[in-house]
Amino acid sequence: MKTKLIELKQKYFLTLNPKTITIFGILLGSLLIAILAQISIHIPFSPVPITGQTIGVLIIGGIFGPRKGLLSVIAYLSEGILGFPVFANMSAGFSVLLGPTGGYLWSFLPAVSIIGYLSKKNITNKHILSFLSCLSVTFFILIFGTFYLSLFLGLNKAFTMGFLPFIIVGIIKSFISASIITFYKKLN
Repeated sequence: MKTKLIELKQKYFLTLNPKTITIFGILLGSLLIAILAQISIHIPFSPVPITGQTIGVLIIGGIFGPRKGLLSVIAYLSEGILGFPVFANMSAGFSVLLGPTGGYLWSFLPAVSIIGYLSKKNITNKHILSFLSCLSVTFFILIFGTFYLSLFLGLNKAFTMGFLPFIIVGIIKSFISASIITFYKKLN
């Protein structure tokens, strides 16, 4: 079975330029984040929806590493700025990045780099460490986004609307992300 896989790789993938494969992977990463952004649950008292974007950012960083992960997030944000409806609820435009939820989106840049670095150092190989890594990065995203949201609402309201409702969901998303990252690493 393994010999067949090697033969298939040699037959079909060696003809592709490695740069082409990298670019394709980066675009697939941005697409994954865009798809997961559409899994969106509106919270009636908050301008911030619950989305699957964080899962995408964690998985992309955990699998691709810091460089390719960062390029995937840059591609994702660029697609949104250019008007492609990749942000939550099919929204787009630079105004989204400057609006109340923009801090969460901007935080994806350092977040994917952090989880990518931890993954590159093999800290995410074991499930418990992967979970703690994902949880730390998730809380980084929440804290960064909440502080940015406070520019619009004040710190107390931002904490109530942009942080507290996301704690349990963040733990769940971190567990899911860590499970996927750990499973992927065991395959390779």
